[in-house]
Formats: sequence, structure tokens, C-alpha cells
Amino acid sequence: MTLHADLHIARDTGFRLDVELTVEPGEVVALLGPNGAGKTTALRTLAGLLPLTAGLVRLDDSVWDEPPRVFVPAEERFAGVVFQDYLLFNHMSALENVAFGLRAQGAPRAFARTRARDWLSKVGLSAFERTRPRSLSGGQAQRVALARALATEPGLLLLDEPLAALDASNRLHIRSELGRHLGEYSGHTLLVTHDPLDAMVLADRIVIIESGRVVQEGPPAEVARQPRTDYVANLVGLNLYRGTASGTTVDVAGGGRLTVAEPADGAVYVAFPPTAVSLHPTQPEGSPRNCWPVTIADIEQHAHTVRVRLDGTPPVLADITPAVVAELELAPGTRLWATVKATETTTYPA
Repeated sequence: MTLHADLHIARDTGFRLDVELTVEPGEVVALLGPNGAGKTTALRTLAGLLPLTAGLVRLDDSVWDEPPRVFVPAEERFAGVVFQDYLLFNHMSALENVAFGLRAQGAPRAFARTRARDWLSKVGLSAFERTRPRSLSGGQAQRVALARALATEPGLLLLDEPLAALDASNRLHIRSELGRHLGEYSGHTLLVTHDPLDAMVLADRIVIIESGRVVQEGPPAEVARQPRTDYVANLVGLNLYRGTASGTTVDVAGGGRLTVAEPADGAVYVAFPPTAVSLHPTQPEGSPRNCWPVTIADIEQHAHTVRVRLDGTPPVLADITPAVVAELELAPGTRLWATVKATETTTYPA
């Protein structure tokens, strides 16, 4: 069974969603993108909460949406959904919440409660059967919502920002728990998120969408290593440039020239981490192959390092220590020289 979705949505606002997705059995696909990219719209079409303007949603031989002839409503789709705010029923206990989907499918009360009890045990919440959602922590509520979605044994599991409501102290543990449950799930999983770490840790494959279109997809390591848009480069913390290569020289689109380690020809991307950038008060002499004048546009603290945004040809991000900031007396407007060794760059076809 393969999920195939060719999603086309046209809104009166002018926004268009044109995304094609496939999800194999047992595979977790993360749909990643900035706010307004169309991630939640895509999830809602798969869930049956929003009809397509054109296209197709098919799980194996079952067609769920194919305008204008076919539209299967949400309650008749073989899908489970975990929403960002979990949408648990506050007047029901955790047990009753998990049993709800089974009861909605017509399962006898005793059977639904037994299955719900089993699922609460699987997610480590047997002691909270009688607890109502308002008395649960964020992590506990997330696990109840996941148990409710999986108890119906859906063919498709849709997760809409499932960790967004958690605080940092719980997020690491719950992400690990969620990953374990997804690893045991044999159906198709689509995870919608704006958090690159959630996508990198939980997904087998990442699909990046911007402005309603797919701009990159692949295994997490490949996406992190070879970003293809500025948005993706910012997510994974790399400087990214598109240009035209001739041997080890790349003329950067928008101005500037970089020397790279491996010869190439034609349209390429050049990427390197901000940690590869060194800053100097005067033009240095010696081994660095790339050296150009820059001006500090912005300085901000990033964990134990300082991220410096530099205007130049090309512009560049540099990560330096607070000691370097103090030593060079850096401030917005300061003029410097940036250097990057050719061996620190990665080049790949555009």
C-alpha cells in the first residue's frame, strides 16, 4: 500500500498549493516549510477536512479525493490525526478519549475500552486512565492524542506540529518516545512541522515546501548536507550560494567569486558553515583562498557562539566567540575582511 497525493488547491486569496507526495508503508515523511508555505493545508486535504480543487489522494486502491467525481469525508477515511493542540475532549477521561475513535467506528463499548486500555499502557499512561485532559501535562496529553489516533489502526497517520505545545524540558524526551512509537507503526506517517530538528530526528524522508511548492526532498542527511534554497540553508545553518563554476572558480549569482576545492563546470551550489568563516580587521596574507571585504550588518547571541551577519559581495554569516567580538570591538557598521579556505566548501550541481 502506497499513499499517493497530487494536491492542488486554489484559494481566493491567490495562494496556490501544488504538491505531490508519496509515502510508503512504515515510512515517516516530514513536510517542512516556513509559515504560510501550505503545510497545514496539505495535511487538511489528506485528512478530508479540505477538498481538493484538482488532483488525487489515493491510499493503495482506495481513492479519497479526485475532483469532481470523488470526495470521501474525514470520518470515512482510514486516517488518524494528531493536531497541534491535541483536541482532547475535556469532559472525558484519558481512557474515554482513546476509546472515542473506536466507538465512532461502531466498536462495542467493552471492546473499545479494552483496546484503549492497551494503548494507554503502550504509551506509558496506564496510571492515568481516569485522568481528564486538564490534569495532564503537555507530554501526557500528546501521548493520549497519539494513542487515540493509533487505536483505530489507521492506514495513514497525520501529525500536525505534535511537539509544538511542549516546553523545552519535555520536548527531548517526548520526541524520543514519539520516534519509538512511529518506528513500531507499519502504516504511512506524514509529519507536518516547522522545526528542523523534529524533521531530522523523526523522518525517513523530508519534503521542503515554500510558497505552496516542493523545493527539495530527500533523506535528512542529504537535505542537511546539500540545501537548495536559502530557507533550507538557514534551517541547517549553512551559507549557500548559487553560481556558475569553471574549474575551481565559481562566479556567484548576485556578485562575488569563490574558489572551491573540487573542480566543476556549469550551474552549482556552494555551501559552507558559518564556523568556516574567519574575520580580520585588515586584509590578511597567507593560505586562505577566499578573502573579501565585509561590513557587519547584525550581531546576535547563538547559544555559546555569536552569529555575525555580514554585508559583502557575497554576503555571509560567521559564527565567532564572544572573545573575538571583544578583541575586535565588533559592532554594526564595522568593516572587516572575511576569509574561507577552499577546503571548507562543498560544491554540488544546481
